[in-house]
Amino acid sequence: MPIIYKSRRDIEMMRRCGAVAHAILAKMRQAAAPGVRTIELDELAREEMKRAGARSMSLNYPTYVPGEGYPRYTCISINEQVVHGIPGQRKLVEGDTVTLDVAISLDGYCCDTAITIGIGQVNPRVRRLLDVTRQTLELALGQIRPGRKWSDIARLMQHNVERAGYSMVREFVGHGIGRSMHEDPKVPNFVTPEQLRGDFRLAPGMTLAVEPMVAMGRREVRLLPDKWTAVTQDGLPAAHFEHTIAVTEEGVDVLTDGHVPATAQTA
Repeated sequence: MPIIYKSRRDIEMMRRCGAVAHAILAKMRQAAAPGVRTIELDELAREEMKRAGARSMSLNYPTYVPGEGYPRYTCISINEQVVHGIPGQRKLVEGDTVTLDVAISLDGYCCDTAITIGIGQVNPRVRRLLDVTRQTLELALGQIRPGRKWSDIARLMQHNVERAGYSMVREFVGHGIGRSMHEDPKVPNFVTPEQLRGDFRLAPGMTLAVEPMVAMGRREVRLLPDKWTAVTQDGLPAAHFEHTIAVTEEGVDVLTDGHVPATAQTA
């Protein structure tokens, strides 16, 4: 499918959605503490979505199996869980790492954002994993400008992760986003011959979800019996950071950082 380029109004509508997602993520982060069940964080997000008039893009997300859509409002992944962890009765404990992933729609426009946080005192080796993953996302955002091939940025991301001694998970990639949750193009965090066949040049009006997923050990993952939760095969921790962004004439505009210019607020 062709890439859908967004107007200035489209981007401002996505920014409003991003501000809501950012606020929900901040409340979840503040509430995450030892003894809190992941379902409680999900319920908090559900209430905030309802208050804002937003809709979860995770809930009932379809699979190839009829009737088995994703069952909750957010994805919450712990320790070796890479992505798509289903909130439930599990309690957070001191030293856990937790990925909070919020994808919503507001007034017909979508946004997607995620962070990985530590619960209480976290092992310094794990803390470094989180820092490197966050820095890898920041590195990518700082390289975005019109005319640049995405593969150039993906190669820098992969190099930054592997230089630190970690692995970039390859089963999941970023994506275009707008009025639909998943649009073209695919936005990988690594370079392979297959990914190069789908390479593209950045241009103003593109809106993308950029989301490196990094494993402390080997990159291979497996799916749990719940058919959603992906975990590292070696059981070592993983981290995931994500922003929805727009490509502009000047470079990058982050739409899920919570910043809404005054002009956008009154538009």
